[in-house]
Formats: sequence, structure tokens, C-alpha cells
Amino acid sequence: MYIAHMTISDISPDDLRGHMAPMDDTDRQIVEALRADGRMSMRALADLIHISRASAYARVARLERDGVITGYAAQVDPVRYGYGLSAYVYVDIAQRSWKSVRGQLLAMPAVDHVALLSGEHDILLRVRARDAVSLRDVVLSRLQEIPEVRSTQTVLIFEEATPHR
Repeated sequence: MYIAHMTISDISPDDLRGHMAPMDDTDRQIVEALRADGRMSMRALADLIHISRASAYARVARLERDGVITGYAAQVDPVRYGYGLSAYVYVDIAQRSWKSVRGQLLAMPAVDHVALLSGEHDILLRVRARDAVSLRDVVLSRLQEIPEVRSTQTVLIFEEATPHR
């Protein structure tokens, strides 16, 4: 796609997938504020950033429309939620099977992160399980039963540190 002589309004949102959306410093402040507290009211957001509420509403709506803000979710402590065992699972797959395998992986409730990689392995998953038996079931019964999966390697996570935003 050639976009050198086009304006942003000439390009459909689907064509922008994978491209950075145009943002200024105020947009970046809004994103950081909402990353820290996605439940923040528009009034509080406007006061924090020193803009009008109307501007806050308009900017957030544009950031959502442009795909910068993709959703709002509760952050859950997996251990307290009953998923005390976490692991990274490296997955090697058959060539040209990423699209079909991706859909199957995303449909697994225990898988909370899927990444296509370069290097030694093809995919990295983060799996949350209640216990070792549940993790074993995910890896041996669910993952290794996908025809395009050639091999898996599981690495247990002992502790996770999350940056405070």
C-alpha cells in the first residue's frame, strides 16, 4: 500500500492495522492515564490532563476508533482467582499454519497470551492453570492434539513482576 500522498482520512481503519496512529502529547497522556486507571471518569481524566471534558470525550472516542485503545478490562491476580500455576509454553508448528493454529489457541481459556516469534520457536504462550494436572491437560491433551503442532516445551513461571502504571 502506498500512502505518501494520502491524508489519514483517505485510509480505511483496516489499512492502518499494524501502523502507528497519529497522536500528539495530549493523546499519549490520555492513554497513559487510562492504562493506569481504566475506570477513570472523563471529568477526572480532563482535570488530570488539563483539557475540557468535551475534548477528553472526543479524543478518547478517536483513540478507540483508531484502534489505539482496544478495550478496558479488570486486572486479576491469577493466584487469588484460583490459577496458581503459570507457565510459558513454546510451540513449534507446521509451516503456513499460523492462522489456523492462532484461532485454536485463542479459543483455549487457559491461554492468556499468544505471540508469534522469530527464532528457535514459532509461538510463545502464557498458560494459567489451577494446578499441575490442569497444566498437563492443556499441554498434552489440548495443545499436542492440534495437528499442526509439531512440538511443545513448557517452562514453569515461579514469580511474575508487573510494572505499576
